[in-house]
Amino acid sequence: MINIEYLGILILCSLILSTIIFGASYIVGVKQPDIEKVSVYECGFDPFGSSRVPFSVKFFLVGILFLIFDLEISFLFPWCVVLNQIKLFGVWVMYLFLIILTLGLIYEWVRGGLEWE
Repeated sequence: MINIEYLGILILCSLILSTIIFGASYIVGVKQPDIEKVSVYECGFDPFGSSRVPFSVKFFLVGILFLIFDLEISFLFPWCVVLNQIKLFGVWVMYLFLIILTLGLIYEWVRGGLEWE
């Protein structure tokens, strides 16, 4: 258990350190923007066409699916850390979770949600 006095000292030190770092970067930082720094940046090359053209819905669908499956897989790390400490029920619950995740992936694959046309 952390002591309240140490927590106050920790917060005070972090505020002082962050203020010093922020102030130093403001004072030392170069404030003369050049044409390259203020230009529009898009994947390392100059943008072409209008920026008002909407993206395809497929782009957003693939992005959302990636986030969903990427975040779901992050639940595996804590489970692997405590695998030798949990009981059989915890193991079977995670297997059920993985089965549901795999079924969701197969469903999206069959429906064509992962194909980029």
